[in-house]
Amino acid sequence: MLPASPAALPTSNAISAAPRWFSPPMAGHSLFPLGPRLDMTSRTFRSSFVVEAKKATRRENQTWRHTRIRKKVEGTPERPRLSVFRSNKHLHVQVIDDSKMHTLATASTMQKAISQEVPFSSGPTMEVARKIGETIAKACMEKGITKVVFDRGGFYYHGRIQAIADAARENGLDF
Repeated sequence: MLPASPAALPTSNAISAAPRWFSPPMAGHSLFPLGPRLDMTSRTFRSSFVVEAKKATRRENQTWRHTRIRKKVEGTPERPRLSVFRSNKHLHVQVIDDSKMHTLATASTMQKAISQEVPFSSGPTMEVARKIGETIAKACMEKGITKVVFDRGGFYYHGRIQAIADAARENGLDF
């Protein structure tokens, strides 16, 4: 017995769930606006995704500089590393023996002796940086440390970082 209508006849593509009249659009057709497409005129593959370079932040640049410096600078018992960290509110300086992973001396604007002696309200100034340099040099001299390796911590050797280094040199540290 024959079916009543031609639509009831089985299709040649019985596996597909799509109707027989549907055919998928060609590559590059407007039904696929976001995906990759084939440009038929030049026969090259074009991607519709746009890749833009992201500009690195100042903090990322500082971290990369610090990583490069730390590959070269290492503190030893004979010549420990004088590490400087600068934030908007405070300055921190440490003398570190990297072989034993010990901090030998430290000076910071968070220490009471320095913060009461040189008052500052909005952040450490050049005067405060010089005082930190003097303090760290005196602490090193008391412990018998005269030679250090200067680690600027990825910060530019300018301003407060330079003031710390100059004050430490003036008070007897050799680097």
